[in-house]
Amino acid sequence: MAENDSKTRPFWDDNLSLKEEEVLSGLGLARGSLLFLGRYSLKEVMAVLAKKSFFREAKKRNLWPIKYHLDSSEYPVQRLVIYWQEESPEKLIVDLKIKEGDIQFAGPRKHGYKLSPQHCLFFEWLTLQNPRLSFDEKHPPLPGQVRPGLSLSKKILDIFLYLSKLIQLDGLVAFPAYFHNALLFSRYLYFIDPIKEGEIKAIRKQFSHLSFRQLAWAVYLGCLNNEEGKVYDWQAEEQVYPISEELKEYFDSKLYKEITRYVEKTSKYRLNWELFKIKSQEKGILY
Repeated sequence: MAENDSKTRPFWDDNLSLKEEEVLSGLGLARGSLLFLGRYSLKEVMAVLAKKSFFREAKKRNLWPIKYHLDSSEYPVQRLVIYWQEESPEKLIVDLKIKEGDIQFAGPRKHGYKLSPQHCLFFEWLTLQNPRLSFDEKHPPLPGQVRPGLSLSKKILDIFLYLSKLIQLDGLVAFPAYFHNALLFSRYLYFIDPIKEGEIKAIRKQFSHLSFRQLAWAVYLGCLNNEEGKVYDWQAEEQVYPISEELKEYFDSKLYKEITRYVEKTSKYRLNWELFKIKSQEKGILY
């Protein structure tokens, strides 16, 4: 599709086949209803999910048929929820809070780097789970998990990266509520503050002998200490996927890389293993 056709043609392939009776009817829009991101109908959103194979992956997991719900009552923040079979908490598959807007990042300015305001897509909340599965002793949950995940975070990222490039945004911004979210996102996103980026890299490197799940719980349970003996307290900050050339140049800058490397090399952490074992047992988490 030619670039100059993007405003007049739908943003899915002409050959895309989406049978609405397969998906089930949408549950409708909540009060204050608006188009998704102020641009697209629910039918168009579902078409993009189909184009990017989300429905195919749902069917592989026997999560079919689906229902979906868009709540725009707090616009520009919107909540898109996808359920398996029926609208109930037990059947939740995707719970996404998202908004589009401008941001002046504080991180670069703190280090003397001039970065203009960026127009981004913000993930304020994202839950991906499989309601057909449950945890057991061999497969305990990560902090905050109610059900096992879908293993579709990369696909969801690809979907919204596709949309962001389509509407010419500067980047995707996530606010990882948990330390393990930040580790997962770090495969694709960078913390806007190079100190935070170096901190995450240092922890993962120093505790590479721990499993992902062990490290996640160690941080959540307050069993990780810094060099001064203080408990490492996870604080969410902006993690960004750069799309604009300005953001790409920032993350590729000498300043960002040097600060990140310095923090990664000099930060030291210690795991209070005895405390971790006690708190893990209290939580019923076996390792």
